[in-house]
Amino acid sequence: MSGGLPPLLPLDEAQARLLRDVVPLGAEPLPLVQADGRILFADLHAGRTQPAADLSAMDGYAMRADDLAGPWRLVGESAAGHPNTHSLKPGETIRISTGALMPPGGGAVLLQENAARGGDEISVAGKDGPTARHIRRQGFDFASGDLLLTAGTRLNPARIALTLMAGESGVLVRRRPRVAILDSGDELAWDPGTALPHQIPASNGAMLEAMLAPHASRIDRLGPVADRIEALVNAFEAADDCDVIVTSGGASVGDHDLVRPALEQWGATIDFWRIALRPGKPLMVGRKNERYIIGLPGNPVSSHVTAYLFVLPLLRALAGAAQCLPQALPLPLATPLPAVGNRTEFVRARLIDSAAAPIAEQDSSALRALAQADLLIRREIGASPAPAGTMVPTYLLDNGGIA
Repeated sequence: MSGGLPPLLPLDEAQARLLRDVVPLGAEPLPLVQADGRILFADLHAGRTQPAADLSAMDGYAMRADDLAGPWRLVGESAAGHPNTHSLKPGETIRISTGALMPPGGGAVLLQENAARGGDEISVAGKDGPTARHIRRQGFDFASGDLLLTAGTRLNPARIALTLMAGESGVLVRRRPRVAILDSGDELAWDPGTALPHQIPASNGAMLEAMLAPHASRIDRLGPVADRIEALVNAFEAADDCDVIVTSGGASVGDHDLVRPALEQWGATIDFWRIALRPGKPLMVGRKNERYIIGLPGNPVSSHVTAYLFVLPLLRALAGAAQCLPQALPLPLATPLPAVGNRTEFVRARLIDSAAAPIAEQDSSALRALAQADLLIRREIGASPAPAGTMVPTYLLDNGGIA
């Protein structure tokens, strides 16, 4: 330790320390229509077989598998939702539509465009005759009892449809955490329209609320809280029923950075502080009983990046997600980047023609540049200069880096 400050903690180590002892929250039942984005509490097994019987995959004519030469006599029709129970005999065919049940004895389908019809007689008109390739067999997608989704899976529209098709109209999901967001700083104004020249609007809290809301059951906004230890302790007390408290500002080492001493006075313990990260070095993580506290830097870009890398993964872990950390998407650089110093860097960039184009302004206070960013480029400690075309790991911002 130098000058009373702890050494900078590597990013990957800090994320691992944050997540290693997280105990996911309990379960709650939800109707499927409300379950988008939620995390499955338990494995999902199919309660039915899909398809439940052989279906036609195309419009055409169904006939027996041992009767493929034709011609055939048309004896009926099978439409989706209206099956035909006639058992096909040699020389017979049934008109069939996409998604309709194959009639008893049916083992092949002649596509409509390959058929010729004269009255009730059907014959092959093209080079392709009847085939079993156009039948979706019973259980083609899944069979009753199959494992379809594992606990920890995030539900999305396709997985909701799969769950419903498996026979479930509701699902058991993990409870989402309750979150308090605390803006601190004498310079902050709640109302942007009345901010005086020596003040700035409390934009970080709004930004964090928008980022975290899809992952939280409730978000409480506290502040702006004055730069006084007593005021901060009172704010922490007001958030005592939350699972996660996120502070913005006051986590650095200045005379008015009081979050750390206020947390200690409140009874929290600091797990780690100061990360080898640009932007976002003064990140702080603490605990009080089962409650997590993450102190984010006050600069808006630093606050955004550290929330992306630490707060979102923590909320996912508390909700029982199997995948908590954002996943990298390799992309080529559109323009070169310089060498990296002694901190992992996250460069704001735009996605242009399937390449990562770094934004010129990288100052940690530049909200306009952050608002233009589609993704973050990760650059490792000590990395050499990277010319245009170099493949680099990137993290999409709009979806939190999780597919």
